[in-house]
Amino acid sequence: MEKSALIIIDLQIGVQPDNDSLFNLENVLEEVNQRIHVFREKNNPIFFVQHNDCDLVLNSPQWQLFPELNAKDTDFFINKTHANSFYKTDLDDQLRKLNINKLEICGAQTEFCVDTTIRMAHGLGYELSMKKGLTTTLNNDLLGAKTIIEHHENLWNNRFLTFF
Repeated sequence: MEKSALIIIDLQIGVQPDNDSLFNLENVLEEVNQRIHVFREKNNPIFFVQHNDCDLVLNSPQWQLFPELNAKDTDFFINKTHANSFYKTDLDDQLRKLNINKLEICGAQTEFCVDTTIRMAHGLGYELSMKKGLTTTLNNDLLGAKTIIEHHENLWNNRFLTFF
């Protein structure tokens, strides 16, 4: 039997700088909550992955999840220090203990932690899916956030994951 888990990456207060906004954040948070609801209805596990570094210090206000997210104590919480959610964490072990072989991915930032985690999960043999538009990022000096997201969705599509 195939089991799925929802992996929500780095939707933390400190990922959005005071002087900038994550692209389409309000909509992303709303739709992530809809996906959380779907997974809860099916009794499928939900994993919140939180980055921890000098800017997102463990347990600090910046490290906290966006308060709009419907996180519960019964969900799984993974702390990471690298863009790869599997690197030096127990994410893979926890997924395997639960017999999870399908992952739905969402979160921030598209070109960093989300992309790295997708590629690693694919390499580990997980079947991946994503609802189009459920990652977010910031504009950078070269590209706007919308272009970054569209570019990565194009790269991932039918190579690393399937969209629905």
